[in-house]
Amino acid sequence: MKLPVARSFSIKNFGCRATQADGAGIAAGLAARGLRRADDHSEADIVVVNTCTVTVEADRDARKSIRRVHRENPAAEILVTGCYAQRSPDELSVLGGVKWVVGNSHKHEIADVAAPRLVQIESSHRATLSYHGEIAAGGTLVGDISRQRTLHGLPSGDPLGRSRPNLKVQDGCNNRCTFCIIPSVRGRSRSASLETVIREVRSLERHYPEIVLTGINLGRWGRDLDGRPRLAQLLETLLAETAVQRVRLSSVEPMDWNDSLLRLMAYSPRIAKHVHMPLQSGSDKILRRMRRRYRVRHYESRLTLAREMMPSAAIGADVMVGFPGESDEEFEETRAFVERMPFTYLHVFSYSSRQGTEAADFREQIPKAVKRRRNRVLRQLVERKNLSFRKGLVGTCVDAVTLSSGSRGARAVSDNFIDIELAETTERAGAPVSIRIEVVDGKRTIGRLAA
Repeated sequence: MKLPVARSFSIKNFGCRATQADGAGIAAGLAARGLRRADDHSEADIVVVNTCTVTVEADRDARKSIRRVHRENPAAEILVTGCYAQRSPDELSVLGGVKWVVGNSHKHEIADVAAPRLVQIESSHRATLSYHGEIAAGGTLVGDISRQRTLHGLPSGDPLGRSRPNLKVQDGCNNRCTFCIIPSVRGRSRSASLETVIREVRSLERHYPEIVLTGINLGRWGRDLDGRPRLAQLLETLLAETAVQRVRLSSVEPMDWNDSLLRLMAYSPRIAKHVHMPLQSGSDKILRRMRRRYRVRHYESRLTLAREMMPSAAIGADVMVGFPGESDEEFEETRAFVERMPFTYLHVFSYSSRQGTEAADFREQIPKAVKRRRNRVLRQLVERKNLSFRKGLVGTCVDAVTLSSGSRGARAVSDNFIDIELAETTERAGAPVSIRIEVVDGKRTIGRLAA
């Protein structure tokens, strides 16, 4: 019997590192079924669009991408998954080219949906496709994610060509911030077991010098496991039982940056000196209306301790402007707080109303023009702070991992999260290197490989 030629796939990811990790797992699952990864969406038989829904703009970007894929490759079968697919599958299923919509609730089944196993039918000597549900023929597969209590494992490996793979060790969130739709599309907090994380890291460490641990609420890792271990315990075990050269943490909420976690990061050469601590607002009044679980004084104490322990660390945050009812005085509190804190970068974004969240019904929604102005003020402020931080490192050497290589030089990311241009070529992406920072010119940081 002559089996059909292997089909090809491509994946387009939107959103956070957890989504990037999900995309890598989906790709590994499809590759394990014999599908070939295409170099471009226009050449793929199946295109997976892995969506975000944190803002209106994220939804719009996903729809534009789907329409573009269908326009450039009308024969492609499009599978839409991720947070937007979980929140509003009907909006996506009607778009041209979309064959399947698979929510986060069933994301772990995508290989079964898009690439059902070939089964030999002995009596007729022909191959047929077998799958346990009608979704194989096209349709929607979205369930109640609030009922999930297990973090479904995804296949090992990162076949998406990244030099620093994202390993999702936690999913979901038990917080109920008034502006955030994510708990309703990701479910409650769920942790990968310690044994699973160790196994995944051992699989990845053979190929990558740095692994990024990520989650929707990473600092809550372990709270749902027997013994209620903490994130610092996970890191200690990884350092003791694996050979990974460097571990980087993605975003961790302020209340989870305890002394033991900061101390471990500060004194271990195998943990990247990189603290990302979401702020959202520098006004206690706004934080209360957001239903955030900390206040400015607590946040400042954590950030100050981090800087004292790690003078050259990257320190970043997410900051929201234009939350309903945010006055000029409350925004100024945020601006002044950002000014005096040792931030090296920020992710600044404007509040986006999400149907199904409490804040969507708040009065005093802020005009778009005001949100744009406040956004611009903070971006310009943090650009100055970032430039000052990088200039202070000129003449010093930093550990880094190459992101790309080529005849015209290479790029690398440092331990403390600086994007560096290299004058020299390197053997490959994903190589550990030491770099001397020589020039800081605007947004560019230029360095050479240290001897």
